[in-house]
Amino acid sequence: MPRKKQENKKKNLKRQKKKRFQTVRGMRDILPNEQPYWQKLRKVIEKIAVDYNYNRIDLPLIEDVDLFKRGTGEETDIVSKEIYEFKTKGGEKVCLRPEGTPSVVRAYLQHGMRIAPKPVKLSYSGPMYRYDRPQEGRYREFFQFGFEALGEQDAVLDAQMIQMAMRIFKALKIHNVTLHLNSIGCDECRPSYNKLLISYLNNRKSSLCMDCKRRLKTNPLRVLDCKEEKCTQVVSQAPQTVDHLCSDCKTHFTSLLEYLDEIQIPYLLRPQLVRGLDYYTKTVFEFFMEDDLGNQSALGGGGRYDYLVRKLGGPDTPAVGFACGMDRLVNAMKSQKTDTYQPPTPKVYLAQLGDVAKKKSLRIFEELERTGIMVAESFGRGNLRSQLSQANKIKAEIVLIIGQREALDGTAILKDMNSGGQETIPLDKIIKEVKKRLHKNAEMIKKIIKQKAAQKKKRKTKNTRKKIQLKAKKNIHKKTKKSIKKKVSRKK
Repeated sequence: MPRKKQENKKKNLKRQKKKRFQTVRGMRDILPNEQPYWQKLRKVIEKIAVDYNYNRIDLPLIEDVDLFKRGTGEETDIVSKEIYEFKTKGGEKVCLRPEGTPSVVRAYLQHGMRIAPKPVKLSYSGPMYRYDRPQEGRYREFFQFGFEALGEQDAVLDAQMIQMAMRIFKALKIHNVTLHLNSIGCDECRPSYNKLLISYLNNRKSSLCMDCKRRLKTNPLRVLDCKEEKCTQVVSQAPQTVDHLCSDCKTHFTSLLEYLDEIQIPYLLRPQLVRGLDYYTKTVFEFFMEDDLGNQSALGGGGRYDYLVRKLGGPDTPAVGFACGMDRLVNAMKSQKTDTYQPPTPKVYLAQLGDVAKKKSLRIFEELERTGIMVAESFGRGNLRSQLSQANKIKAEIVLIIGQREALDGTAILKDMNSGGQETIPLDKIIKEVKKRLHKNAEMIKKIIKQKAAQKKKRKTKNTRKKIQLKAKKNIHKKTKKSIKKKVSRKK
């Protein structure tokens, strides 16, 4: 037996040595070639946040699990099926955050933001986690951004949220986006609607899926959100929430539609839209993108959550927000072949030969960067030809070459890549000379652009004149023809 144990141990050690580590199921790496899409998306989100005066908040990845059970809803799919829940070594029940809104409300209460001027406007972005079945473009770790406004009940904020989302899609050049809209009422009108809905669904209970049969007892409104085909058929004929709103909810929803009409955002009223989270009240909305084949995919959504702050231990505080899946937007950008972020490229390349030159180059690199000049280098390469080839690839305008002799003399060779000319410059004057050359090149490029624009304008004017002349000739020809015909007819 001891021999067998030893053999097994050896086998296990061999397996461990051979094991190739990969990402955990449902997780993935976002590689450098994908980053331009993500950079573009982040820059657009940041700009919209600044334009609309939303302050960034960074939230922890790990939260108390009860925050989502009480906030998002214990019966929702997110909490009942998809949450990453575990105990810490200290015995605390925690989870990886599955969404951002409850965390924002927790921070709002914890840090005394309720005494700040209203509305309190906050934005966030980062990874979320849901233990869902991984699919193409759908991961257990996914990225979301969101905007939340707390402390204001006017429908103008609902409209502004939608406006912000549409501006983001437009800035990313994502087309064919449709806004789906509904109102699900409040605590005053929803109970009577729920009774009506339960009565309707009970008569068709046999046609519902097992989850919806359970939801009938816990949260009947969630049945409207079911994606099962047999349930959608039943739900299509169900009583509509908008027909059973109280006067306050009706006024709020009418105001929202008027605001959207004013800012010319088209919308599709969808009576079955309730969103899959328990905290929503009044306005709910989702954004869908349609592809060339007519298939629709959700990009994000949001709505009002006027009772969530109270649910989590705070005073009555109206609030509204929306969130979008960043992964989904990146996929949409790829499918529609939109422009990506183009980072500024270095105009100066620093080439070096030898150890002494490398030390000098490191100092020159730091000095150039400090003055705001972007520099590219390849300190690991010793071959001058490969370094010049690299400079050509990145389209550098100037190459600074420091060899052993230049390092000892305190000089550098400045090579102009456009003209091919080069000269030796003392190191203490190198920054001044580089700036001078770059400025000269920039002015020359501006001049060329102006000349091209002037030539284009000249050609356009010339073409316009030709068209006018041709049109005039045609008109004269027509008039001559007409006069000839008249003369002929008179003679007859």
